[in-house]
Amino acid sequence: MGFTHFDKDGLPKMVDVTSKEPSFRVARASGKIFVGKDVIEAIENAFLPKGDVFATAKVAAINAAKKTFELIPLCHNIFLSFVDVSYRIDREEGYIEAVSEIKTEAKTGAEMEAITAVVIFLETVYDMCKAVKKDMVITDVRLIEKSGGKSGHYIFENENKTAKVVSINISRQKGTPKEPVSEAVLIENYGIEGDAHAGTSHRQVSLLDISSINKMEQYGLKGLCFGKFAENITTENLDLQKISLGTKLRIGNDVLLEISQIGKKCHGSGCEIARLVGVCIMPKEGLFAKVLKGGKIKAGDIIEILNE
Repeated sequence: MGFTHFDKDGLPKMVDVTSKEPSFRVARASGKIFVGKDVIEAIENAFLPKGDVFATAKVAAINAAKKTFELIPLCHNIFLSFVDVSYRIDREEGYIEAVSEIKTEAKTGAEMEAITAVVIFLETVYDMCKAVKKDMVITDVRLIEKSGGKSGHYIFENENKTAKVVSINISRQKGTPKEPVSEAVLIENYGIEGDAHAGTSHRQVSLLDISSINKMEQYGLKGLCFGKFAENITTENLDLQKISLGTKLRIGNDVLLEISQIGKKCHGSGCEIARLVGVCIMPKEGLFAKVLKGGKIKAGDIIEILNE
């Protein structure tokens, strides 16, 4: 495949779409900004000195979408028949998620306009809130859907990533930090052999995905390691949206778990992490399971979500 943005002399050029027929196209993009509970509270109580955060961000995003061709080299100037940006506040995790939607009847797509709208919306939120907090993090900006045109319909699919075990963590005594081990034996209806928290309750094994740990790092929490949140099994690419009470997980060739609880309230007025940064992910994203079938597991084992 040749490079379409270079001519025969190797110089940049705009792709010629003169002969293409216009078609109806839609593009959607999303992104997040982690701001923390203090900023969310300031927004909701109108304490910010610059005024209405979301109204300003939305106008900025719409203007940016219309000017995308001026910002991105060789991007076509297309007529946009519709531009909108919606947002969602996640108070528990302390972030704001923005989703843009662009519609056009054109010879080329509006993916760049959708992404530009999201980026500028989030950047404007940052600008409006920086008087309160400067260590906000913009992340997860991506095209989530496009339709129309020669390439057809595209939807961002996260489930293609394989879920796996990245660390196994146990504590020999209650009240002591969990430490990584290379492998472990799970006992049916009990938990991990040698772990002080194993037993016959419904919370025999705890799991936490590394993406949740990364969220806490975005709040500025340093020195996090596997087992810091008292999880027995640290996972990677485990899609929480596909998990509910009763979901079964196969780990490796032998072990079978059943999700028995999702989330766990921190002890007392909140754990040490919640007191430090104002939020903790365990109450919402920590998973607990019963061992239906025991066996040996190790770091790197594949985790399969079983659909019944």
